Amino acid sequence: MNQQLVEKIDAILPQTQCGKCGFPGCKPYAEAIAEGRADINQCPPGDQEGIHKLAELLGVPPKPLNTSYGLPKPNVVAWIDERICIGCTFCIQSCPVDAIAGAAKQMHTVIAAECTGCELCIAPCPMDCISLIPVTEKRNDEFSLSADAVKKQAADAARSRYQFRLQRLAREKQAKKKPLQHKNTVQPEIISAAAEARKQAIVQAAIKRAIAARSETVQNNLANKTT
Repeated sequence: MNQQLVEKIDAILPQTQCGKCGFPGCKPYAEAIAEGRADINQCPPGDQEGIHKLAELLGVPPKPLNTSYGLPKPNVVAWIDERICIGCTFCIQSCPVDAIAGAAKQMHTVIAAECTGCELCIAPCPMDCISLIPVTEKRNDEFSLSADAVKKQAADAARSRYQFRLQRLAREKQAKKKPLQHKNTVQPEIISAAAEARKQAIVQAAIKRAIAARSETVQNNLANKTT
């Protein structure tokens, strides 16, 4: 594989790490393009601007965005309704750039400056408390940055966070393997099943509490209106 070409292609991609192109991140998509396994028009966030840059780099004619992979959207960031969040950590686990802060059974919040708007945190949320809000364009008069320069800065930062997350997950996976090396091979499966059951029980209990709290709020509001 031509790594220099992969790096040049990856530098053009928006680094949202959204997976809409059919690959688990921008770098795998860049590798697929370089190897001829993917077309240049599979990235909705990059839209026609990205397609034209890729076509120019590869010396091929540009083509329309393949909308079967999705449609381009305005810049957005995720927002968590902290009143409803139950602290299940599902959104944290799904964020490709570690842009969500929080801990188990504690409310989570999105670090807006680091969010790429990939939407991957929305589906796993059991409380449907995550929504997307438009990004207000910031002025860069102080540094006289062009729009392209701003995009490149954001993409470079997102790429670094994505790579750091992959390295962190690899370290954590390796660390979990070490204590199990001298144990019975059946035991990790039992532990894993028990841990999963406990996690699900915690999530379900938290959901019931959140629903009960919401119902109580509605009833109190109705009572206040009738008095």
